[in-house]
Amino acid sequence: MIESHATPVRLLDSLVRLHGRLRSVFEAAREGSGLSNMEHIVLAAVAEARTPPTVSQIGRSLGHPRQVIQRATNSLIAKGLIASSENPDHRRASLLDATDAGRSIQAEANRRAAEVSARLMQQLDEAQLRAVIAQLEGVRAAIDAGARKAKT
Repeated sequence: MIESHATPVRLLDSLVRLHGRLRSVFEAAREGSGLSNMEHIVLAAVAEARTPPTVSQIGRSLGHPRQVIQRATNSLIAKGLIASSENPDHRRASLLDATDAGRSIQAEANRRAAEVSARLMQQLDEAQLRAVIAQLEGVRAAIDAGARKAKT
């Protein structure tokens, strides 16, 4: 029998391995853009956001150091794919928004990802996958609630 403290470690191991497999499967969705993996991640975070995020918000959300996100952001700004604007709530944390060129690259990546997803779903059970997603979202919410509680 597995000790209960090992269960989160096994979850982490499974997620890391799954992440690696999914990254390799979806690699084709990012081909041809000339962007690094981290630039794609940041562009997607900005282009898909409901409201313009900050570098720190992206870093916290994705679990990457702010400096890593800042380097990718600077590169995307230099390439004209995202733009920064003044943040009325925080002088030093600019808001980020995708430019038309950035939205175009993200739309193409999304189109290609949809094709990859369709092929992948031929091997997976959709109901089971939806249940796993709901469970993972519940685990994330519980971890987030615990983190907020620990801060108070």
